[in-house]
Amino acid sequence: MKILVTGGGGFLGQALCRGLRAQGHHVVSFNRGEYPALEAMQVEQLRGDLADRDAVISAASGCAAVFHNAAKAGAWGSYESYHEANVIGTDNVIAACRVHGIDRLVYTSTPSVTHRATHPVEGGTAETVPYGRDLKAPYASTKLLAEQAVLAANSNTLATVALRPRLIWGVGDNQLLPRLAERARAGRLRFVGGGHNRIDTTYVDNAAQAHLDAFEHLAVGSACAGRAYFISNGEPREMRDIVNALLDAAGAPTVHGSLPFGLAYAIGAACEGLWPLLNLKGEPPMTRFLAEQLATTHWYDMGPARRDFGYVPRVSIDEGLTRLKADWMQRAALTSR
Repeated sequence: MKILVTGGGGFLGQALCRGLRAQGHHVVSFNRGEYPALEAMQVEQLRGDLADRDAVISAASGCAAVFHNAAKAGAWGSYESYHEANVIGTDNVIAACRVHGIDRLVYTSTPSVTHRATHPVEGGTAETVPYGRDLKAPYASTKLLAEQAVLAANSNTLATVALRPRLIWGVGDNQLLPRLAERARAGRLRFVGGGHNRIDTTYVDNAAQAHLDAFEHLAVGSACAGRAYFISNGEPREMRDIVNALLDAAGAPTVHGSLPFGLAYAIGAACEGLWPLLNLKGEPPMTRFLAEQLATTHWYDMGPARRDFGYVPRVSIDEGLTRLKADWMQRAALTSR
């Protein structure tokens, strides 16, 4: 069938397109730019902005389903820019589904919508973990509004589901790990609160598989319709263990230093005040939300996802690290030629 993927050029987006193409679907990716990797997959690319309702509606023409993966992510930026991309953009995707009679919408959300300061989550599910309060980051607060809109749109003509993959990593990541490795090599990376808090992470192929599994089971009135699910590898590890394992795979120095949570939080508050005051460029090294996230235990129960759409992670953390290290070694070999 013809399927629209928003943000197909991104890290998870490319994995989704790859999986859908492997199943024989005609995939259309709605992006802000052009991506050679998608061209190589024979994915049709349409350029446009999520905030442009007419462009989104036009992109969805003739499609039988939508994977809404695109979003403005990050730890810094104006609330308006996040709201435009994440809230208005999602409203436009829902409108496109209604205009064209599309009956399945799979939405990529985030566990950040349930963030509550330093409240730990241990084995949580969407049924037991409420939406967050005092969300100090526009990304989290706008994704919360977008997820609520998607779930509210579930009806007798449109089946929707929201997936919340936790900290996606793996082969093809051009954002998270390269930035971690750069900071580690520069000696500017520290754990917050010791780094002994246990967290969930998700290998990228598992995150994509969860979306494909949900899509396969999604239908009007199905068990997963109108519901949200946490997604991860189901292998919680201490923050310092997983971060250092990722750095090792990238050939970067491991990190042992740590900042007390109170100090990191104070630095984040100061950065949030100074960046706009001094018109500083780029993202600040710390924010209050980031300090809370880095110091807090977050791991989830995959039982609901397994029960309602058969999600079982296929790539373990150890296997993913092996693949990642091989990829980074190959990159380094090509660069040195």
